[in-house]
Amino acid sequence: MTDPLARLIPEARAFLTELAANNSRDWFTLHKARYDAGLKTPALILLDQIAAHLGPGTATKLFRPQRDVRFSKDKTPYNTHLHLLWTAPDGAQYFFGLSSNYVTSGGGRMGFDAAALARYRDRLPALGPALQAEIDALTAQGARLSEPELKRPAPPISPGDPLADLACRKSLSLWFDHDAGLTDVLAHLTSDFDRLKPFQAALSALLAD
Repeated sequence: MTDPLARLIPEARAFLTELAANNSRDWFTLHKARYDAGLKTPALILLDQIAAHLGPGTATKLFRPQRDVRFSKDKTPYNTHLHLLWTAPDGAQYFFGLSSNYVTSGGGRMGFDAAALARYRDRLPALGPALQAEIDALTAQGARLSEPELKRPAPPISPGDPLADLACRKSLSLWFDHDAGLTDVLAHLTSDFDRLKPFQAALSALLAD
């Protein structure tokens, strides 16, 4: 029996490329069976298999293809990417996304709520060096760090401090960019997410209630 994950990336990239050129409800409805078979079904399988690897209590989400166009000037109805999310019991998030021009995995937090942000900033002087060390180790291996939201570090960290970049953040994530020819997506995501676990633990220490 053919592995349903083996063709996920090429099938998704081909479908999403065509969708980008034909972004209409009529086209998507006509090709919905192809979306379900080539993208949705294997994505749900991947969500379950990675969740089992990450451990009990891991929540999963497959982002819907429909765009929310209520407040957007762009009224095209469908996203031209496929995004998956896993959330561990401690709040650590793991991501996988692909489109016609990227294949990427990552982890961290997409955003800190107000209470978590206050704890993060309060604990940064004591726990920030351990977090920065994990970030440095991963970026040395080729991981890509998300961009900070602020231009100046929030107190108590001052500009020029080794932790200044971390103090400029309201979210934090690291990403691994993959070649479009990636085949064994389950093995690569398992490896990527395992590499992220020390970083996730250090970040959780700053955010935990």
